[in-house]
Amino acid sequence: MLLIAGLGNPGSRYAGNRHNIGFMALDAIARDPAFGPWSKKFSGEIAEGLVGGEKVVLLKPQTFMNESGRSVGDAMRFFKLEPSQLVVIHDELDLPPGKLRVKTGGGNGGHNGLRSIDAHLGSKDYRRVRLGIGHPGSKEAVTPHVLGDFAKVDREWLEPFLDAVARHVDSLAKGEDAVFMNKVAMATGASEPAGAKGSASSAQAARPKGQSHVRQARGAGPQVKIPERGPMAEMLKRLFGGKD
Repeated sequence: MLLIAGLGNPGSRYAGNRHNIGFMALDAIARDPAFGPWSKKFSGEIAEGLVGGEKVVLLKPQTFMNESGRSVGDAMRFFKLEPSQLVVIHDELDLPPGKLRVKTGGGNGGHNGLRSIDAHLGSKDYRRVRLGIGHPGSKEAVTPHVLGDFAKVDREWLEPFLDAVARHVDSLAKGEDAVFMNKVAMATGASEPAGAKGSASSAQAARPKGQSHVRQARGAGPQVKIPERGPMAEMLKRLFGGKD
């Protein structure tokens, strides 16, 4: 059995937030007919189904992000699961929009949902599926970024991205993390979505075409006057084939 917890904040106010991409991913997975309807349990919403012949429980904690561990811990104890049977899907600032990474264990990276789960489980040995939402560029802008809604332009990459996660979740359920990452990457394309807020491409959009950042910083300096007479002029003519 596998428990897949997607992280987010409950309520319509937060539904479109970048911080809620974990909820969005679970909604995409739950659209498969193999899953039953959502019901309320473990201070959250759950949907049960089969993925690749294995029982999978989807969990969306309704405790708010900072208390996600309370809901996840209750479900883990009820089903008598080990940390290796838990997958947590969450937003990741340090990945560009539309990029995905899977890892087991490690730090929480300042993510309050992961911090809460670590505390309630007493273990970090569970898998995390990190869904990139991009970094806004400064520490001060992080909170408005994660608690802000995805922009309309983001829908161009977000929906195919979530569909790919749902379509290939069977590889994740089998423990084939590298295969899962590769399939999602191939389904969504290798290039970073242009114009997505928080992406490197959006930060570079204002850069003059054909100029490096060094050239831009240097600016257009004074033109060097080429000598027309004297020894230097003669030498240049011999080197570069100048004509009289």
